[in-house]
Amino acid sequence: MEIAIAIAVLFVLAVVAILVIGRQRSTTGRLSRETVKSDHSAIEPDAKPEGEESVEEEAEDARARADEARRAIEAGAPLGEVEVAPSKTPAVYVPVDEEELGVTRRQFFNRSILAGSGIGLGAFGVASLAFLWPSGGAGSQTKVNVGSEADAKTAFDSKIPFYNAGAKVYIVAYPKADLPKARKVYNDLIFSGMEQGYVALYQKCVHLGCRVPCRESSQWFECPCHGSKYNRVGEKRGGPAPRGLDRFPMQVSGGNIIVDTGNLQIGPPIGTDTTGQSPEGAPCV
Repeated sequence: MEIAIAIAVLFVLAVVAILVIGRQRSTTGRLSRETVKSDHSAIEPDAKPEGEESVEEEAEDARARADEARRAIEAGAPLGEVEVAPSKTPAVYVPVDEEELGVTRRQFFNRSILAGSGIGLGAFGVASLAFLWPSGGAGSQTKVNVGSEADAKTAFDSKIPFYNAGAKVYIVAYPKADLPKARKVYNDLIFSGMEQGYVALYQKCVHLGCRVPCRESSQWFECPCHGSKYNRVGEKRGGPAPRGLDRFPMQVSGGNIIVDTGNLQIGPPIGTDTTGQSPEGAPCV
C-alpha cells in the first residue's frame, strides 16, 4: 500500500512540474541584452535613435540630402548614378507582441515534448498501480465450479488434464491404488479430493511462477522457463523447483467438480512420489 501511495505522489508531482514548465513564456523573438548593447555601440555619437529625433532635425537632414543630390546633377552626373546618402540613424527594435506572434516553433516543440512526457509518466503510473493492485484469480475467489465429471473424464481419455482457465487449475485423476501412500503425505483437505479420484493443481510453477503445461509425450508437467518437471499428480521429479505443484481442496457435488481456489495448499516436498509414474515418452524440456 505504501508503494502505491508513493507512486501516486510522484505521478502528481510530475504532472505539476510539467504544467509549471509548460506555462513559462518562451524568450524567442527578443534580442538579448548583449545584442542590444552591441547595436547601440555601433551608432555614431551624434546620431539619435528613431523616435527621439526632433522634426527640425529630420527636415534639416532631408534638405541636406536634397542639396547633395542637386549639386551632383549640376556637376553633370547622370541621374541614374546619383546616390543619396542613406540616413545613418539605425532602426530601433520594437518587441513583437506575443499575442500577435502566437506560438513559436520552439514553443510548439517544447510543449509537444512536455505533453509526451506527461502521457508517458501517466501511463507508467497507471500501469504500476494496476500491477500492485490485487487481481482476480487464485486466492481472491472462493469455491468455483470448474466443470462436470463427464468433461473431466473425456479429457482424461485423451491423455490430457482437464483445464479451467478461469480458476487457473488443472484437474487430474488420482489412482485409487496409491491412496495408502498419499494418506501419509497429504493433509485431509487434499486427501479428501484424492479419495474421490481427483487432484486440483494450481497452474503456476513453484520456481518462478511460469504456467506449466502437461506434455503429451512424457505425460508429465514440464516448465518451459527453467525445466522443472512434475509427474501427473504434480509431485516434483526434476529441475530447480523447491517442491511439488501447489494445489487446491476440491470436491464432487451433483456431478460437478468444485474447487476452493481461495485455499491454496503448498505442494508436497522434494522426494514425494506416491504414484511411481515414470515419463511415458521423451521429455519436451
